[in-house]
Amino acid sequence: MMRAWILPMLFVLSGSAVATGLMSQGSPGTAAALLLLFLALAGMNSPLIFPRSIGVREAQRRSAVDGRPVVFWRPGCKYCIRLRIQLGRNARQLHWVNIWRDPAGAAAVRAVNDGNETVPTLVVAGRPHTNPDPGWVREQLSPPA
Repeated sequence: MMRAWILPMLFVLSGSAVATGLMSQGSPGTAAALLLLFLALAGMNSPLIFPRSIGVREAQRRSAVDGRPVVFWRPGCKYCIRLRIQLGRNARQLHWVNIWRDPAGAAAVRAVNDGNETVPTLVVAGRPHTNPDPGWVREQLSPPA
């Protein structure tokens, strides 16, 4: 759990240090702008922007019932963040598995990516797709016409 917060905490601490230095040099406007930038980066890299993660077994069970894709992700992954942001509200239709919190999820990702923990890995109808285009993922969520 703590590992997921390391990068956001580093952004907050770094931003605070930079802002403090700029404030002491008499640049409060620049300090505030940079602090806001660092806080935004911390927020984007925090596990809070992702829907609640579940275990791989539960995700597979739910996917078998409702047909929704399973996404394997990890905090701090820029491709996972891109996917999450570009999906917007549709992201809640997916079953999210944080591979840093679920060793079985990490093993499942390694099994389909030649031993690498490459994320995001999306499983649609039992077929894995590594780092898929967000537009393609959105199409997978649309009901068939």
